Amino acid sequence: MKNSFAAQQLRKWFLFGALLIVVASVLYANRLANRLAAEERRKMEIWADATREFIMADEDTNVDFVSRIIEGNTTIPVIMTDADGNYLLSRNVKEPKDNVEAFYAKKIKKLQESQEPIEVKIGDIVQYIYYEDSTLLRQLQYFPYIQFSLIFLFILVAIFSLYIVQKSEQNRVWVGLSKETAHQLGTPISSLMGWQELLKTRYPDDVLIPEMDKDIQRLQTIAERFSKIGSEAELSATELMPILRDSIAYMQTRTSGKVVYEIETEVAEDTKLMLNEPLLKWVIENLCKNAVDAMDGAGKITVRVGEEDKRVNIDISDTGKGIKERDFKKVFMPGYTTKRRGWGLGLSLAKRIVEEYHGGKISVLKSEIGEGTTFRISLDKTNQAS
Repeated sequence: MKNSFAAQQLRKWFLFGALLIVVASVLYANRLANRLAAEERRKMEIWADATREFIMADEDTNVDFVSRIIEGNTTIPVIMTDADGNYLLSRNVKEPKDNVEAFYAKKIKKLQESQEPIEVKIGDIVQYIYYEDSTLLRQLQYFPYIQFSLIFLFILVAIFSLYIVQKSEQNRVWVGLSKETAHQLGTPISSLMGWQELLKTRYPDDVLIPEMDKDIQRLQTIAERFSKIGSEAELSATELMPILRDSIAYMQTRTSGKVVYEIETEVAEDTKLMLNEPLLKWVIENLCKNAVDAMDGAGKITVRVGEEDKRVNIDISDTGKGIKERDFKKVFMPGYTTKRRGWGLGLSLAKRIVEEYHGGKISVLKSEIGEGTTFRISLDKTNQAS
């Protein structure tokens, strides 16, 4: 839990640092853009003066110098108009092949609405110069947004990489824990089987020995489940309804008579899906155990089986305490539990079995506080066995 909290804090500081970089970059780029815009305005004023001098040139005018100033503008698009806004000349403007006059009329109108022109007086004649931002200025203005996009992409890649690493580590923990649990159970189970055979030879008519045999078989089933969790699960064509009925029958023998079980189905009894029987039984039993705990040992558990176009849905409902809506997704997280005892791994294991091994989906379909909860297991029918 401490490591998880530290990881969350690290992610928060990482995001805060990235946001700080973006904000600082935007502010700095805007400051540079404003300074560059002001510099371009001054250049255009000089260019306007040079244009006026060139038109009114006399023998005392340094025409070469004025020409160099005019020709020196190679980046800023410029349009000159008369007093009525009619096009006169342009520089650094990319013209279309057709409808040039309409192009300039539209551009001049747009510039008139967005900026104050530079006035050029040549005797009694008044002309106006309009200009657009240079390519460099436009790139500088777009730079913060490009940088933000790159940082955002970097954050996404980093988060995805952390998720993959965390998922991989979690998988290794699951596999290691499951294999070790199955291995540790193997020795006492073998010992119990030996003692059971010895008791059978000495007390062949003892009625308690068959019950002991059931418990040993149950331990073997548990060990088998853990061994399958720790390896790639094998799916086979299996009838669904017997699995559900066997799981409910097992739960009925291990809960009080105050818990009523009911199975409702809309699918055929011989419906087969690609399943791993021991693992799916584990999921059903786990959900039923949680339901019994939520009802404090008294209530009704209903298992409804229906089908849609491409899926078979198994809804397990109880009449227990219910779950708050904000906790619908949290219940499947490792370590989440509302019980005084337990590790909070049951629903996490159930999610892994249903979604990773069977390619299905498990979720809280609905829940109301004080009314009960319905979990849904949704299995794909495209893998339906014939």
